[in-house]
Amino acid sequence: MKNNSEKKENFKSGFVAIVGRPNTGKSTLLNFLAKRKIAIISDKPQTTRHRISAVLNFENAQVILIDTPGLHKPKDALGVHLNQAVKNALQDVDAVIFMVDASQIIGSGDLFIANELGPLATPKILVLNKIDKVNLPDLEVQLEVAKQLGNFNDIIPISASAGENIDKLVNKVIELLPEGPKYYPRDIITDQPERVIVAEFIREQAIQLTREEVPYSIAVEVQEMKPRKDREIVDIFATLFIERESQKGILIGKDGRMLKEIGSRARTEIEQLLGSRIYLDLRVRVKKDWRKEERYVKQFGYTEQ
Repeated sequence: MKNNSEKKENFKSGFVAIVGRPNTGKSTLLNFLAKRKIAIISDKPQTTRHRISAVLNFENAQVILIDTPGLHKPKDALGVHLNQAVKNALQDVDAVIFMVDASQIIGSGDLFIANELGPLATPKILVLNKIDKVNLPDLEVQLEVAKQLGNFNDIIPISASAGENIDKLVNKVIELLPEGPKYYPRDIITDQPERVIVAEFIREQAIQLTREEVPYSIAVEVQEMKPRKDREIVDIFATLFIERESQKGILIGKDGRMLKEIGSRARTEIEQLLGSRIYLDLRVRVKKDWRKEERYVKQFGYTEQ
């Protein structure tokens, strides 16, 4: 993951993984700190499937923040790969942000992750997110419960959506990092290819617009993405894959309305990302039970990154 680059006197740098159960706000924190949307957000489990990195530049530090899939008990090949992606990320970072949802009961899922982190010698910060949804007495109780999860360099309550206490978290992260080089130029915001982020933006809209049984089954693959020669427009051709024929009708909708709405919403996000107009062509295909098939999990890029 790491490479050699210029090194300044007293300059700190490093890779920091954000881990936690699904829906604790990891992607929201990443996007807030990146000051632009990089990772997709949804209240559905398994929304984050790629290890997305944001490069944060400060006067005397560079932090490469890694948003990981939520750790969970896997039920299929996809779940196994997502968990492995998290574990791989933890092997090569300089610090860990362990995020829990302060507005929910801190329970067995959080304890499972705490036990995974326990043996690591890497500095760890426990973050209680969504404090804007919790009154002060309840937050104090949550803080006492959180202390039982293990040994941490600090415990910091924040609201990633409101930006509350984020400066304190950033300062603590930089304090824990070693002196090191600037790994990326200042104009690099993420290490993920645009094609991957484009596919994720399309999947995000499909997740938000379709029924409960469909989101887990959606994968998106961008087959082609290229600028036109004669106009300032980017042509993007992508396919949404689902597991059953019955889901295909839901995703396309009556007279193609659902697919058009997915495309319309995704287009807005993608144009902001690319800084140019786009033509977006979406298709829907069925790959039966693809989440259980190792080859399809790899085809869609959900491997141990």
